[in-house]
Amino acid sequence: MPRLSAPPDRFSQNWLQSLDGRTSIAQVMRERWQQFTDDLGGSDRLSYAQRSLVERALWLEYWMQQQEQALAAGGDFDVGKWTQAANSLQGICAKLGLERQARDVPDLADYLKAKAAQ
Repeated sequence: MPRLSAPPDRFSQNWLQSLDGRTSIAQVMRERWQQFTDDLGGSDRLSYAQRSLVERALWLEYWMQQQEQALAAGGDFDVGKWTQAANSLQGICAKLGLERQARDVPDLADYLKAKAAQ
């Protein structure tokens, strides 16, 4: 399967993994994935459904930015589609939660015991 140089025009599952990691957009999108999942307590703590929603939120955010850039450049802009995307993004973010979640970290004694056992 060829690597994508940018997110697809239409959402498709696993689009983020299909991006060519050498491109700046892939690097930016993967950094956003990391930040998003870190805010939710880490990707290892998320369910499949939560990871799927994060991927959709990132795609919607990217699509909305593309539409805003087109508007700024005097291109076509469909305010109805943009509003629908904004509402969808808001719903996904509300479902996932807008507050940062703490990661589970062991106390120092447990950490040192685990390190010594290795």
